[in-house]
Amino acid sequence: MAANRSRAATYARRRQRRMARVAHDLTDAQWAALTEAWRGCAYCGATDRPLQRDCILPISRGGRYTLPNVVPACGSCNASKCNDEVAGWLRRKHLDERAFLLRHLEIRDALVARFADAAPTPDPVDPADAPDPPDPA
Repeated sequence: MAANRSRAATYARRRQRRMARVAHDLTDAQWAALTEAWRGCAYCGATDRPLQRDCILPISRGGRYTLPNVVPACGSCNASKCNDEVAGWLRRKHLDERAFLLRHLEIRDALVARFADAAPTPDPVDPADAPDPPDPA
């Protein structure tokens, strides 16, 4: 079977590799709470379109699908932002950067506090497994 060498297939494989490299922990309940809190697109405010999960810090730049990093976005804003830095993209689109950042912090802090008790507790580290401290040289 011949490998698909189209540009779209290449980008799809790249995205799949990037997604596999990081751990995503956004639950369906957290996504529902995010969409309810924002009440529309986090960037333009559109309420008449389906919303998509958009990473503020894109996956290609080290972001993940986590509660503090995801906002609901309409398809137009999500596609337009692509993997740009959110502040620069908001300025280029002439959207209110300050209002977005303040609202994002408010919603993020409220939801992180709300879901903090539901977060999985990390496994305790066995002292025998801890790395040795570096030698003072």
